[in-house]
Amino acid sequence: MSNATPQLYASLSVALGGGIGALARYQIGRLITGWLGIPAISAFPFVTLAVNTIGSLLMGVLAGWLMRGAPENADQLRLLLGVGLLGGFTTFSAFSLETALLLERGQLGLAAIYMMLSIGLGVTGFFFGLTITRLFA
Repeated sequence: MSNATPQLYASLSVALGGGIGALARYQIGRLITGWLGIPAISAFPFVTLAVNTIGSLLMGVLAGWLMRGAPENADQLRLLLGVGLLGGFTTFSAFSLETALLLERGQLGLAAIYMMLSIGLGVTGFFFGLTITRLFA
């Protein structure tokens, strides 16, 4: 096996996970938009808030699981699930864009609420996921 083979598998794992994560994000966006309606989604970035919160929770579960007793293929799982799937699923760049749009529209209060909720729920979700893993490990 050449030195390039492990790097190829790592890259393919990230690509596969990223594709699945991006598709999941898109489908959740469609679901939330259908549920809340376009006017609500246009007024506040509910989809990104939900996706980043869920992603942070899942990242906490993954990190806790990998720290508890890493399986033999832990690095491959970290690449597939953490870097790929959750990297493709969460949307910090979209968070930045939507915050800037709220600020540019002069909606300072809404922008502040969105930033606090995104960060607060993201970090809380991560620790909640980590705690779940610790309780059931």
